[in-house]
Amino acid sequence: MTMRLWSVLGNSQRLDGGAMFGNAPRAVWQRWCPPDEAGLIPLATRTLLIQEDGGRNVLLEAGVGAFFAPDLRSRYGVDDAEHRLLANLAEIGLAPSDIDVIALSHLHFDHAGGLLAAWTDGAAPTLAFPKATFVVGADAWERARHPHVRDRASFIPELPGLLEASGRLEIVDGDHSDLLGPAYRFHRSDGHTPGLLLTEVATGHGSILFAGDLIPGRPWVHLPITMGYDRYPELLIDEKEAILADLLDRDVRLFFTHDPEIAVARIHRNADGRFGTVDMMRTLTPDAFSS
Repeated sequence: MTMRLWSVLGNSQRLDGGAMFGNAPRAVWQRWCPPDEAGLIPLATRTLLIQEDGGRNVLLEAGVGAFFAPDLRSRYGVDDAEHRLLANLAEIGLAPSDIDVIALSHLHFDHAGGLLAAWTDGAAPTLAFPKATFVVGADAWERARHPHVRDRASFIPELPGLLEASGRLEIVDGDHSDLLGPAYRFHRSDGHTPGLLLTEVATGHGSILFAGDLIPGRPWVHLPITMGYDRYPELLIDEKEAILADLLDRDVRLFFTHDPEIAVARIHRNADGRFGTVDMMRTLTPDAFSS
């Protein structure tokens, strides 16, 4: 199967740098992500659009969207009241009804909030994509339905009910989705949240892995760097080392959802064994990926 790939930006955020870098001291992380006067750093919520040669449009994640009311939008540093993902898809020529499948690594609001229409005063939340089937891992689904008190604020309470009521929900328990087919393979990770699914796509021009919150951007390629939001940081580091070694061995490119500048990179490892990135792309377009 031949595919056309696009990186598509959703709404951006500014979050606390200390929380995003876990136990790394500010003197270290501020060199990679300079904070503002409040200690906040910029973060993208970037999605991957796959246009298959048969005409199907697949979206990996949906970003944070614009579902927050104004007070929460300010608290979580979301940049815009407009649903930027929908606007940027429109620039490619796609309406929300043109999206056929949306695969989600997990259901934290900064990855799944874009499934919802923009906030309107007095209106109940509604799904923004009227025809898409939503693909979610079984353990990530259960986590969203029954969150722990530690991460309850990371989920959207109304979202599981809306997805179930749509009749367009596939819950997967394994490394493939019946709907997506063999060109899409899931890698499981539990360090950030139980049942995180990283989607690897065999595009016809090489493979690419949507890294989700296992590796949200270039600084987190460095093995010791984790987020304060990660449930099991030591497990995450072990998972990250294994998957980076595998990507390097197979020359699979890495797609970053939260990196504010870079969408895609290849992995390399220096003489000291430290992982890093090369061949970086700020945006991904069909021509760029096939070159």
